[in-house]
Amino acid sequence: MQANIIPMKKNNIFLIATFIAPLFSMAQIQQPPVSQAVSIDFISDTQQPMMVEKIILKPTHNIKATSLLFSEILKTKPQSLYMLGDVVSLGFNNHKWKKVDRFLDSCRKENTTVCGLLGNHDVMGRKKKGEQNFDKRFPENVRTGYLSVTDSVAIVLLNSNFSKLSAADKKKENDWYQSTLNALDTSNAIKAVIVTCHHAPYTNSKIVGSSSQVQQNFVKPYINSKKARLFITGHAHSFEHFKILGKDFLVIGGGGGLHQPMDTSDKRLPDIAEEYKPLFHYLSVQRVADELSVTSHFLKSDFATFGTGHSFITNLASNAVTKVEQQSVNVSPY
Repeated sequence: MQANIIPMKKNNIFLIATFIAPLFSMAQIQQPPVSQAVSIDFISDTQQPMMVEKIILKPTHNIKATSLLFSEILKTKPQSLYMLGDVVSLGFNNHKWKKVDRFLDSCRKENTTVCGLLGNHDVMGRKKKGEQNFDKRFPENVRTGYLSVTDSVAIVLLNSNFSKLSAADKKKENDWYQSTLNALDTSNAIKAVIVTCHHAPYTNSKIVGSSSQVQQNFVKPYINSKKARLFITGHAHSFEHFKILGKDFLVIGGGGGLHQPMDTSDKRLPDIAEEYKPLFHYLSVQRVADELSVTSHFLKSDFATFGTGHSFITNLASNAVTKVEQQSVNVSPY
């Protein structure tokens, strides 16, 4: 069974029967047997550390860690895998893609559908060449957002490289994002929605910080969507779990980038996973009726085995919030 990827070729939006135009249909989604648990995996920031980064951040066998994460994912054979940006350190450099190419080829031979979204490293330096290389590996990618569906879970993949987008592209993405969430909320084929982009709207990382642009552009529609359960990002090289206005936000930038120091002062954002800070990790999600079971898997310090870390089940009923009307959404205590 393959995940259903909405084939939005560049500058085209395809109709699919369940949704009203100009959105998408889930008519061809294949449902798994009731007894079969479908795993949807997420990983971010698998890039090889750059020399300039090593001046301020300490390496910890990062390249080996990424290889071990890739091997573990291949062993567990998820239905789908979503790579949330910074797949490589320099997207325009063909050499940087060699190990990733072998991994992607192995995934697809195991019938694991792999989707990706652009991170800042993927378009660093030579943006056009970087994006071309990225699209060769992830031909379904659309720079202004696209949709993929696995086991009645819709994954919305957004581009948060705002400095690389024109004003027209930003508007196109925002309009598409809002329209897509509206359609998903009314589709009988969709049980839950996960929103993803690269830059974290909320993080305690001292290196990258929270993205105010993601807050302004992407958070409000997520908060207001009745089916949206998770907002997953990377960029900050840590694991973090925030609850903002009743909704879950995860940062999973543990794919192999250099670990970043975190703010531990009294001004830090309240982090549900404050005691869970592995160096290297990936995430798996399984649908349970209309909710999602979420588990972080981490590489143990022996660099030989993996453990199960932070986990929870989403529960929208207990997190109901009033619809957000303001233009930006601020962090509020919980």
